[in-house]
Amino acid sequence: MTQFRVTESIPADLPDVVRFAEAINHLEDHVPSSLLPFFTPGHEVFVTRAPGRIDLMGGIADYSGSHVLQWPTREAACAALQMRAEPEVTVVSFDAKAYGEPVTATVKLDGTGDDGTPHWVSYVAGAFVVLKREKGVQFQHGARILISSDVPWGKGVSSSAAIEVAAMYAIDAAYGLHLSAREMAVLCQKVENEIAGAPCGVMDQMTASCGEEGWLLSLLCQPAELKGTIPLPNDIAVWGIDSGIRHAVTGSDYSSVRTGAFMGYRIIADLAGLDVEKSGDVVAVRDPHWNGYLANIDPREFEDRFADHLPESMTGAEFLEKYGGTTDRLSRIDPEKEYAIRTPAAHPIYENHRVRQFEKLLAPSASRQSRPELGQLMYESHASYNACGLGSEATDRIVELVRHLDQVRGLYGAKITGGGSGGTVAVLGDKSAGPAIRDIVDDFHKETGYNPHVFSGSSPSASQFGHITLEYRGA
Repeated sequence: MTQFRVTESIPADLPDVVRFAEAINHLEDHVPSSLLPFFTPGHEVFVTRAPGRIDLMGGIADYSGSHVLQWPTREAACAALQMRAEPEVTVVSFDAKAYGEPVTATVKLDGTGDDGTPHWVSYVAGAFVVLKREKGVQFQHGARILISSDVPWGKGVSSSAAIEVAAMYAIDAAYGLHLSAREMAVLCQKVENEIAGAPCGVMDQMTASCGEEGWLLSLLCQPAELKGTIPLPNDIAVWGIDSGIRHAVTGSDYSSVRTGAFMGYRIIADLAGLDVEKSGDVVAVRDPHWNGYLANIDPREFEDRFADHLPESMTGAEFLEKYGGTTDRLSRIDPEKEYAIRTPAAHPIYENHRVRQFEKLLAPSASRQSRPELGQLMYESHASYNACGLGSEATDRIVELVRHLDQVRGLYGAKITGGGSGGTVAVLGDKSAGPAIRDIVDDFHKETGYNPHVFSGSSPSASQFGHITLEYRGA
C-alpha cells in the first residue's frame, strides 16, 4: 500500500484535516480501482482547507456594494493535489455520491470535459480555466485532486465557495503561483460566476480565503475591500440552524432579485441625470455620486428622491425598450418575465445602513443594554429578505422560535442567510444560550419531522491554514 507522511504538523483542533490525511493512505475505500494508485511516489501532495461561512449581516446586498459581516464556520472543505504529467485534471470527490453525482471526472487542462461532466467539478477544474484566462498561467502539467467537504450542500453556508477556495489554494501551492489571499478569493468568484454559472457576490469566497477563526470578517463589496476583522464580545456566540430547505444561488428567485436590483439602479441613474452609454448587452453609467453601487445611496436620499419614482415591477420587454439594459454583466433579462424592482433596489440601500449600525453596536465601547438592538437589526434584515421574495416557511418558523425565546433565554436575534429561499438561519445570542438553541431544534423537529444541522464554532480560513505537504514514505 502506498503510504504518505505529513511533513508539517496538523493542528489538533482540526480533526477534519486529520481524517482527510489518513484517508489519503486508504484511497481504496474512496476511489474507483481503475484510478488506483491515485497518488504516486516521487511527487508531493499538497493539502489545503477552506471553511464555509455564516452570513451574519449583509447577505444579498453584496453584489450591490454593501458592507457585510461574515463568520467562518467550523465545517470546511479539504483538497489534496498532486501534479501529474498528463495534460488533464482528474478530480475525485468523497462526497458527490451523497448528492446523486458521479464521484470522479476528468477534464482537459482548459477545463473542458464531455457533456456528462458533473456540475460540482466546475468548482474545482474551473480554477485552471480562470487562472489561464485572468493570470496568463500556462499549465505544463496536469493534476489529480481529491475533494472532501463537511460543509453541507445547499444550506446557504457557501459549500461551493469552500470547495473553490480549497482547490485554488492547492493549485497555488503546487504550481508555485504565490497569489494573495484576496486575489485568490476574487478569482474564485470568477470560477463561480463564469464557469459554474452562479451570479453570486464576493463575500463567500472572501470569507473562505481571508477570514479569521472566531472573528467576524468586515468586508465592503466595492468590489472586495477588506475592512478588517471584528471580535465578538466574549460572552456572545453565533449559531446557524439549517431549515432543511435546499438553497441554490443559481435559483430563479435569487437571480430575479439580483436583476431587479440592477434594474432599479439603472432607473435611478436616469432619475439622477447620470450619463449612460450602451455597451453590448450592458450599459455603462458614469456615476460620481455613488460609484455605481446602490448601497452607497443614503436611505433618506432614496426616500426623498427615488423611492416613489421606481416602478413596483416591470416586464423585461418594457425595461429593455426604455432603458436598454443594466450595468450587471451577469444579469440576463427575460423579455417575457415580470421583475420586481422597487423592493429589490431598496434592500441593499437599507441593508448597508443596518450593517453599519450593527458594527457600531459590536464596538468595545457599546453597552450590553444595546444587545437587543443587534437582534432588531437582524429581524429587519430577515423581513427585507421576505419582502424581496427570498423567504421560506421553514426559515420564518425558525426565526419565530428564536424571537419567542429571545432575551429571556439569552438570544438576541435571527435572520435568513446568504441567498435566501431556504438554507440556514443565523442566530446571535449569549454563549450560555446553547440550551435555548437545542430547544428550538427540538421544537422544529417535532413540528416538521426534520432534524436540523446546527452550526456552531469557527475555524481558520484558507489563508490562515496555508497548506501541508504529504510525502511518500514507502509501503
